[in-house]
Amino acid sequence: MMKIGITCYPTVGGSGIIATELGKMLAELGHEIHFITSSLPFRLNQVHPSIYYHEVELSHYPVFQYPPYDLALASKMAEVIDREELDILHVHYAMPHAVCAILARDIAKRDVKIVTTLHGTDITVLGIDNTFKKMIKYGIEQSDAVTAVSKSLVKQTKDMIGTNKEISVIYNFVNEQEYHKKDLQLIGEKYGIKKHEKVIIHISNFRKVKRIDDVIQTFNHIKDKVDSKLLLVGDGPEYSNAVKLTEKLELEDRVLFLGKQKNISDLLSISDLKILMSEKESFGLVLLEAMACEVPSIGTNVGGIPEVIKHDETGFLVDLGDVEKASQYAIQLLSDDTLLHQFSQNAFKHAKNYFHSSIIVNQYIDIYNNVLLDKARNW
Repeated sequence: MMKIGITCYPTVGGSGIIATELGKMLAELGHEIHFITSSLPFRLNQVHPSIYYHEVELSHYPVFQYPPYDLALASKMAEVIDREELDILHVHYAMPHAVCAILARDIAKRDVKIVTTLHGTDITVLGIDNTFKKMIKYGIEQSDAVTAVSKSLVKQTKDMIGTNKEISVIYNFVNEQEYHKKDLQLIGEKYGIKKHEKVIIHISNFRKVKRIDDVIQTFNHIKDKVDSKLLLVGDGPEYSNAVKLTEKLELEDRVLFLGKQKNISDLLSISDLKILMSEKESFGLVLLEAMACEVPSIGTNVGGIPEVIKHDETGFLVDLGDVEKASQYAIQLLSDDTLLHQFSQNAFKHAKNYFHSSIIVNQYIDIYNNVLLDKARNW
């Protein structure tokens, strides 16, 4: 049994989902898990005897222009390391969490091993800024082990940050107890979806990089050939622009804006096709969630997306901005129920065979055991 601390951003997002689900599954395997975060992770919604939550409290002093989250986090990490006798501190995001973990290790009286998981924007966005580049490199190189969610992200990290640190690829996963196909015809009826209509879904944080306009333009081509509806799930900066484009194209009766939803697996269960037209995506967790619910996807051939979608088998890949090709592939799938069923089954099998939680969680356990073995050798 290991005592493992986990730090992540507790809000909605792929990194927080993975960190929380990993902690829950590790607890089910008998390990003791300590979440060290600024608020309760949104997926940590059930009591478990082996899961503990330690809140990072922010102090507001007039001398600080902003609350010193980084210092407060490092202090809380050090406190938990010593009091709970942690073996591993697993942090998600190099900046600032890995750097905070290193500071906490220096403060604590106990030798703890630091595992850092890179999720994407800590490299692809912050890594561009020279202000942070050296700090990110420091966080990576001072960690005992580093993982990334795709081969693409490993390459980007080495190219942008210039590190020679070994980075292991451990893909994302989903909780199969939650993400599976359900018979939920009533939900479709709730949203006014008729039995004969095909349902296309897009789920994101509506940031500019998600290119919601491309999703809507793709659907605008599809709707002329296939009787269908588009579900747009999520909220963010581009939400109002997406609404305006929908009105401009006179799609109000075909496009449903559902905002943020907790029941993502329910919505996927009534969907036939997932579309993700992002210009940046280190993995694309929503694609895997769709596959687990037997929904094939169309995605852009960028970042880690080609590592998730098997072209012409579990879905289709298109060049960035190619709404014409995306709509052609969508029409091809949605017009042929036999082909759609085959792709749906392929997607489910691919998710099960390559991204099953039992496979991925064991890969993380191997990382933990390896760094602890190094510790024992050097003792």
